[in-house]
Amino acid sequence: MSIEKVRDYFEDLDTDKEILEFDLSSATVELAAVAVGTEEARIAKTLSFITKKGPILIVTSGDAKVDNKKYKTEFHCKAKMVPFDEAEEIIGHKVGGICPFAIKENVEVYLDNSLRRFDTSFPAAGSDNSAIEFTCEELEKYSQNFVSWVDVCKIV
Repeated sequence: MSIEKVRDYFEDLDTDKEILEFDLSSATVELAAVAVGTEEARIAKTLSFITKKGPILIVTSGDAKVDNKKYKTEFHCKAKMVPFDEAEEIIGHKVGGICPFAIKENVEVYLDNSLRRFDTSFPAAGSDNSAIEFTCEELEKYSQNFVSWVDVCKIV
């Protein structure tokens, strides 16, 4: 189970952050905001893409959308999402629980500047009913295979 992999990942990093688990689904931005009790924009959604170099994750605010022109400028290819039914095999988590923790070694992680507006945000933690609260600094520190901050989204 992916949430157990994330728990193990955080235990290995010796973090004291607690994974939040919910009785209801947090698989979408809207559902996660209700489960956490926050605004949708503070949900850190993790989008998975296939690039020429391999799979990547972009963690962005819940109210942001990938800007195709910015994406192409940054990654030198069109934005192509990982197919729903291949996400677990390629990334290491099923859709709804995709997060930048306990992922496959070849998956690079980018954090979008849209998250910097908030003191904390809530990415998933490996399942469709979990989240964890992090500052931007913590998100950068604990994101596996972190590469850089990018500006590839627009607020909608």
